[in-house]
Amino acid sequence: MGMYTGAHIVWDWNGTLFHDNEAIIAATNAAFAELGLEPITLERYRELYCVPVPRFYERLMGRLPTGDEWQVMDAAFHRHYTEHRQRCGLTEGAAELLAGWGTAGRSQSILSMYGHDDLVPLVRGFGIEPHFLRVDGRSGPSGGSKAEHMVRHLAALGGVEPGRTVVIGDAADDAVAALHAGARAVLYTGGSHSRAGLEGVGVPVVDTLAEAVAEAERMAS
Repeated sequence: MGMYTGAHIVWDWNGTLFHDNEAIIAATNAAFAELGLEPITLERYRELYCVPVPRFYERLMGRLPTGDEWQVMDAAFHRHYTEHRQRCGLTEGAAELLAGWGTAGRSQSILSMYGHDDLVPLVRGFGIEPHFLRVDGRSGPSGGSKAEHMVRHLAALGGVEPGRTVVIGDAADDAVAALHAGARAVLYTGGSHSRAGLEGVGVPVVDTLAEAVAEAERMAS
């Protein structure tokens, strides 16, 4: 693979390119119901959500879930998420932004903590796969850190300079992973995190993907 003309974007999937907030909340509340916990709103979810996910459940339950509880909740979450995500689409304007970035001779990829075998057919189903050099999801158990995945992802891309790479995601975790790998980051408020939670990281925070791409272009040029 040859060198690209500069800037590269690593896109997060859930809550960034894929607008799945409704599915996330429905699945979270289904997982809570398994343990008799009260449902929560998107606002409360954004306020409290953190990784690793058992710590998020701890914030809601007042204690860490036991190993058995975690397995029950995790299984319920994934089962309900898979069912609800059928009704979710790409974030508004995403397809046009991906096409525009590509026609400008720049490269882009997806790195997600969503299971790889579920992610690839989903991306393919939206007809956007040709825009990406790589689409990498998580292989192995859920709940790991994104930072090591990011380092491996950038290395696997070949010919892409971390210093000219901008990660666009909806979680503080995306920015932490980017900085760990020597890349930059822009965070988007349309996903699962509150603006207040994102602003603590010290990278630009924007309300639309169009602003995120404009910011990426500025940072990487």
